[in-house]
Amino acid sequence: MIKNDDRKAFTTIYDRYWDRLFASAFYHLKNTAAAEEIVQDIFVTIWQKRRGLEIDELSRYLAAMVRYAVYRYMAKEHQRRELHESAPMPAVAPAAPLEHKLMLEIVDKLSGDLPEKCRIVFRATKLYDQSLSDVAKQLNISPKTAEAHLTKALRIIRMNLGKAFHLFF
Repeated sequence: MIKNDDRKAFTTIYDRYWDRLFASAFYHLKNTAAAEEIVQDIFVTIWQKRRGLEIDELSRYLAAMVRYAVYRYMAKEHQRRELHESAPMPAVAPAAPLEHKLMLEIVDKLSGDLPEKCRIVFRATKLYDQSLSDVAKQLNISPKTAEAHLTKALRIIRMNLGKAFHLFF
């Protein structure tokens, strides 16, 4: 029925399996946001590829999709951690004014609250002086996607930077 663009059938499957798929992803990741994103991506993929899918048993198919998505997420997370650990910390000159150090600490703290990819792209490009194209290659994403993550990160940091200074002063 989904192959024939039946949205009600898709909604029924979504409602029936979402909780199970989320529980499975969360069990392995212990991260609510990542588990939700994985499950949502699975349903988006099913809808996008609905006409070409040949599924014998839906519950097994969905379980396999979650399993492989969790493996991919864990591999990317491992790669991200290695990238973060291998990246040099930004050097602050000993003669730098106190305000510069304070600003850097505030920006570093605010960047820690960004969504994962935005945080990685922002820190690599702005704090560790890597080129956007190098970061895109390291994360296996297109330069345009990396640019979008950076733009989103800068927008969020600018918005929160004003709030941080207001609270500080």
